[in-house]
This record gives sequence, C-alpha cells and structure tokens, in this order.
Amino acid sequence: MENLQVYLLEIESFLKDYLAKSGCKAYVLGLSGGVDSSLVAAIARHAVGKDKLFCYAIDIESNPKDIEDAKRVAKELDVNIEVISLTKTYESYLKELHGDNFIRLSKSNLKVRMRMCALFAYAQEKSGLVLGTDNWDERYVGYFTKYGDGAADVLPIVHLTKKEVRLASKLYGLSEELYNRTPSAGLFEGQTDESEMGISYEDLDNYLLGKEINEEAKKRIEHLHKISEHKRVEIPTPKPPKR
Repeated sequence: MENLQVYLLEIESFLKDYLAKSGCKAYVLGLSGGVDSSLVAAIARHAVGKDKLFCYAIDIESNPKDIEDAKRVAKELDVNIEVISLTKTYESYLKELHGDNFIRLSKSNLKVRMRMCALFAYAQEKSGLVLGTDNWDERYVGYFTKYGDGAADVLPIVHLTKKEVRLASKLYGLSEELYNRTPSAGLFEGQTDESEMGISYEDLDNYLLGKEINEEAKKRIEHLHKISEHKRVEIPTPKPPKR
C-alpha cells in the first residue's frame, strides 16, 4: 500500500460517518491484547472519541497476560475497558452440553461465540455497534469462528494484510512488544495462529498481494479459502416458491 497513513484516515472517517448514519450511539469492541483488536481500538478512538467506544476484555480460561495486555493497551489509548470473566459460565455451559469430550476446536469455538454473545448484549445496552477485528489474511482463509469473532457489525481492518496491521499499529504509537508478539487467539496453551493455519502470515500476505510464494504454501492457502467459503457468503436458501 503506497500510503498506509492516508488509508487509516479513510477508515477513521468511515467509522465516524457510519456511526452517525446508523442512528447508534457508540462502538463496542472485544479487546484481547493482540495487535488486531488493539489497532481497531486505536482507529475507533481517533474516529469517534473515548466516550463513544466501550471495550471489554472477556476472560474465558484466558492467559492472564492477555488480560493484562488488554488493560495496558486501553490505558495507553485512554479508552474505557471492563474485564468480564465468563470462565465459570463456560464450564457450566460445557457441562450442561455434556461436552467434556468435545474436540478442542469445538471447545475453542464455543468460547469465541460466548464472547461475541456478550459483546452484542453490551452493544444493545449501549445502543452500539460491534467492531470486528478480522484482517484481510484471516478473512481470506476463514481463520475466524463463524458466528463468533466473524460476527460483527463493522469490519474496519478487513482490507489490511497482517504486515500492514503491524505497520499501522506502529503509526498509532502502540508498543513494539504488541505488534511484534506472536499472533495467538489465546484459546489454549501454546496456541498460535500460524501453527493452526499451517502457513505463515508472510506467505499469506505475499499471496494476497500477488507475489510469488512456494507451491506448498499456495496450495494450502487456496485449500483454506475454498473450504471456508461458507463463512463469507450469505446464508444459502432455496428458491422461493411460485405464488
């Protein structure tokens, strides 16, 4: 991107105008302590101000460092944040579902969907809109939970590659530790985005930008894009009946 700073200003303007036209009063964001949600918080803070942005760090068996990072980012950006613990709720819910033997992915996605349910509940209370944090890489390969972090009212950074997200974070003055940390959803110990996707963000960035990458990485990206198409399209319906 030739001028990332100019594009970030365009996103800020979009968020400001969209909120005004929507009839809603604020934005609501799940702040995880990671670079994507931190960047969205920074953009929204500049776009609409701290009084129209409500951030929540939702703890569901989370790494305590992630919660502390979220609080630190909120302090740096001077935005509202509330820490909510849903760990006991999650454990109870899993028990009611008889889900102790669920595979790890099912349990992880349940956590993500519980977080999003909470965010939409807060958004309704605030007469707000939920901000999503998916970047271009994640959206393209479907690295998000359907009706979880993929459920949002607005996706501000969906056209930014992971590298551009890191550069943008630097432009907003976020800490170097933040944009250089290993990307992880923090859903279980040792989890990283790249290990789950089976591909590096560098290869994915280069693929999206039309650059040459190795054939194995290319095939992996195209496979992930194909099998995740259902996450990006409207819910399929049959043709309406003739009346």
